[in-house]
Order: sequence, then structure tokens, then C-alpha cells
Amino acid sequence: MAQHEMSAPGGAHRTLTRERSRRLPVSPARLLTWLPLPVGAALWAWSLPRIVFRDMDDFGLLDRFPIAFYASLAVLTVGFIASLRRAGTAPWWPLTYSLGMLFALKAPTALLYHTVRYAWASKHDAVIARLLTEGTVHPHHALNGGMSAYDQWPGFFSLNAALIRAFGVHGAAVYTNWAPVIYGALMLPILVVIYRTFTDDWRLVWTAVWIFQLANWVGQDYLSPQGFAYVLFLAVFAVVLRHFVRPGTAGRLRERDALDPAAAPVPPATTWRQRALGVVLLAPLIAAINSAHQLTPVMLCVTLFAFCLTRRYRNIGLFAVAVVIMGVWDLTMGRPLFVDTMKTLSGQLGDLLSNAKPGIGGNPTGEGAELVGMVNIIMVVALGVLAVAAVLLRRRLARSALPLLLAAIAPVPLLAVNNYGGEMVFRVYLFGLPGAAFFAAAALVPSVAYAGRARRIAQRAMVVALPAGALVLLAGFLPSYYGKESMQYAPPQEVAFVKRAYDRAPTGALVMAATGSFPDAYYHYNHYDHWFFTEQDAAANRKLLKDPGDYLAGGIPDGCPAFIILTPTQRDAVQGEGYLPTGGYDRLVAELKRSPHFKIVENTSHGLLLEHLPLPTKPEPLPPDVEP
Repeated sequence: MAQHEMSAPGGAHRTLTRERSRRLPVSPARLLTWLPLPVGAALWAWSLPRIVFRDMDDFGLLDRFPIAFYASLAVLTVGFIASLRRAGTAPWWPLTYSLGMLFALKAPTALLYHTVRYAWASKHDAVIARLLTEGTVHPHHALNGGMSAYDQWPGFFSLNAALIRAFGVHGAAVYTNWAPVIYGALMLPILVVIYRTFTDDWRLVWTAVWIFQLANWVGQDYLSPQGFAYVLFLAVFAVVLRHFVRPGTAGRLRERDALDPAAAPVPPATTWRQRALGVVLLAPLIAAINSAHQLTPVMLCVTLFAFCLTRRYRNIGLFAVAVVIMGVWDLTMGRPLFVDTMKTLSGQLGDLLSNAKPGIGGNPTGEGAELVGMVNIIMVVALGVLAVAAVLLRRRLARSALPLLLAAIAPVPLLAVNNYGGEMVFRVYLFGLPGAAFFAAAALVPSVAYAGRARRIAQRAMVVALPAGALVLLAGFLPSYYGKESMQYAPPQEVAFVKRAYDRAPTGALVMAATGSFPDAYYHYNHYDHWFFTEQDAAANRKLLKDPGDYLAGGIPDGCPAFIILTPTQRDAVQGEGYLPTGGYDRLVAELKRSPHFKIVENTSHGLLLEHLPLPTKPEPLPPDVEP
């Protein structure tokens, strides 16, 4: 055997390589598996204090990250790809790299920022603070700005209030910025269970997990009901796939010769009694989803319905229970918002182009915002192309993993129903991502069962395609997630300014701002009314810019004290969301400073506070026969 190997072309080289490897204390393959981890960690740790985040401009953190930070991510990517060689025998290495990349990507802001990242996270902090103060919710009390919905879906906020009381911390702000890391760590084992249901190839499992992390740039992983409900959604998803297979429905999908070489046989079937027990056990989890968020139960129902299109997962009872729980909640606790939503459906139903448009403003202005929009499209297209390629080229894998394919497509019809405040397209992408990531990974990881020339070609293709795909997704994640970071970070001085401004306003006052995307915009929100005046259609904003002072003064109720809060974060948000044309925000501020309807109360580099001055009315003329 050895003689034949030496005589074969390249045999002497392979033998010499193995002899050299034996003489080394650690083989090159093993060295490449573990060495990138400490190197990447060292580069990342060195770069962290050198991230200049306090003076971000149009490109957010993209031009504030040091070269060493980008190098650390590239090194971790190399280590992850090298670890796939031993994914079946040493799965802890891909796991370690996946957790390392999660921490490297999403922990910098948690470690660096001294204020809550992202205005909506501070909004949720305000809801939790109110719940802690009042101790209960008021689902049928009307609150300005749609804030009543948080009392109608209070599950997430009640859980946080309970945790704060249990651990004795001062509030949710203590851990808010860590939510992306926590959610990511919770989702990782659930994703492994989902993907292991359809493949025995650990390389494919971990590549799908890696792609999911890099493609999850939507930004719904902050401290939010959506992030919490999404983790529960994935948990229900995983349980159904593993334990709700109906008897006699697998067909040849348990026979190895009928499967893709990387596919796993269909999980063992369960009896109707076992599935009924499963429904009972899942019902509280489904109820928790319904108590936390409005849209996630709808996504869960359409996903369960998609599963019912296959004989394997035709569990009508589970689907019916999910629909009933959602209906009961919507018609009781969530009835006010549910009724209002039904009223708006007639104007949005079937308007696919409008519903698929992101945001509610115009086109984002500024090079950074335009870059983010372009990269978002490229990321979606790249993921879609890879997934479609896998479905076409690996049809037997697509057949055995049909439930994942249906789950990836199931949310799409909701684009024809509602725009969800300009976010429906992002939510459709998010809920279709678990399935899309699996098939995208299948396009990059060839089957292990190829032989001869086919095996060599597949291995050579993987050597190029997998690193290229991983680096492209990484390059797309960074601008998508951090390209608008100037909107998400507010210095402590701006936060203090906002709180001072609110404290100056009496209870019942109208607080106006260009947009609600600024820190503590909902500070003591139940004490004030709000008007975020640029969050309207483009025609109304053009009218606003003609005479901002007169326009805003005309919308203030008679006798109501009113204040305007304007901050640098609002400027970045207005530009990033495209509410006003280029230069519109600066013109707005200048006009309001000169307006006779308002006086300046405080004007610093961290914010401008204006108070409304009702113009004196002219006295009515006295009748001729009445002396003054």
C-alpha cells in the first residue's frame, strides 16, 4: 500500500507532508483550528478602547472602528471555517467561534456606551419604569402616540419588571445594551436543534448558524417585545419540527438512498396522544408570545399553516390552538389596537408595492444612509440567490427539508396585508431567515458523500465559495447594523438635557419633537402628550417647512402648554429616515428660533428647548354706546 502510494502522482508529496506533521508538536490543521481564537480575541480587545464613537458622522461606526477590529472579525471567520474540518468530532470549536463572533459583533456598544443604545430601547425602558411605579397595566386607557399598545401586550414588560425586582437592580437600563448578545446566545442552541432535524452534516449545521448570525442585521434584537417573542417563536418552531411528525408520512425520507448525502432521516413519528400532550405543553409558550407582541403570533400562525401543507406536519389541532389563543388575546386585552388595525386594512390590503417599502418617510439622505439601503438590498439578494441555488442543485435535500423551505416563504404573503408602520418588509425577512440561512449554507457546503473527481471538485469549490460567502455576508452585516449608529447613540449630556426639558414641562403639556427617535423621548410618557411632527407624509412635511413656527403653533390645542425638544440625535434620525430633504432639519431649527410663536428656554450643543408663546389676541371693539 505504501509502495503504491509512493508511486502514484503526488503520493510522495502527501507522504512527506504527513511525516513533517508527525514531527510537529501540533499539526497545522489543529493549529489553524484554535490559534485564530486567541489572535482574534487579542486584536478585538486591543481595538475596543480605540473605537472613537463619541463623534460619529454620516457613516456611523464604520469609519470609527480601527483596522484591528475588522482584522479580528476576519481572523475569527478564518478560524471558524478551519474548525468545520472537525465539526463532526469536535463541535465545540464551531460553537466557540460562533459565540465569539456574536460577542465581537454586538458587545462593543454594550461595553462602550454609557447610555441606552437605540431610542426605542429607551422607550421600552420607560414602559418598564411605569409598570414598576404603578404595579399594573391599563389596557383600555387611551394614551397618546400609540403607547396604549404596551399596556395591551404587557408580557415582556411584566417579565422585565419582575426580574428587576428579583435582582434588585435600578432599572432595565442596567442590562438593556446587552440584549443583542443575550438574545443571540439564546437563539444559538435552538437553531442547532432546528438544523440538526434536517441534516447529519455538522458542517452544514454550523455554517447555517453562522450565516443566520451575519444575515440577522434587521436590528430587532434590542431589548424589545419583538426580540423576546422571536426567541419563543424559534423555540415553538424547533419543538414542532422535532416532535410533531405524524405516523406513516415519512415515506422514503427515512431511507438513506433516497436522501441527499447530508440530509438527516425524518425524526421518529409521534402518536396523537403525544402530539396532544405537546399542544398542551406548547400552549403556555404560545400564550407568552401573544402576551408580548402583536405581529409574532401572526407569523407563528402562518408558519404553522405552512407546515400543515405537508403530510409530515399536518397538525391542524396545534394550528387551531395558536389561532384561538391569538384571537382571544386580540379581542380582549388587545381589542382597542386590533379594532384600529382592522379599520386601516382596507386602505393597505393588496397594496404590495407600498407595504414592501421600508420606512414611512421619503428616501434617506446622506451617503451613509444611502450606503446602508444599498447594502441591505445586496444582502437580501445574496442570501436569496444562495438559497435558490441550493434548492435547485440539491433537490433531494430540499425535499427532505421542505418544512424549512415553506417556513422561509410563509411570511411573504403578509406584504399584501399591511405595512406595519413601514417595517413589514423587515419582519418578513426576519421570520423567513431561519429557513433561508439553512439553504444558503447548503449552497456553500458540498456533500461529504461525493467520491472521486466529484469529491475533489466539491472540496475545491468549498475552499473558495465558503470563505468568499462568509466574508461577503460579514462585509454586508457591518454597514447594515452599524451604518446608522449616529442615530442610535446619544451622549450622557443629551440624555440629561432631554430629562431637564421634560421636567420643565407641566403635567398634561404637549411635547413636540421632530421625531421620536431620540433618547428618553418617552420619559414619563403618561404625563404628557406627544407630537413627532416630521413623522408624516412628504406632502405634509413640505407644508411644514414653508413656515415651521406657524404650522406647529396651529396644531397646538388652545390653552395647552407646549414645548419643542430638538437634539442632534433627531437631526441624524430625520436625515437617516428621509423625513426631510437635505438641509431641511437645519432650516427647520433656524426658522423655529426666529418664530414669534416660540421662545428659547435652553440652547446648547446637546439640544434646543423652545416654549410656545400664545400670541395675544386683539380685544374686540366696544359697541358705540358703551364707554371704555
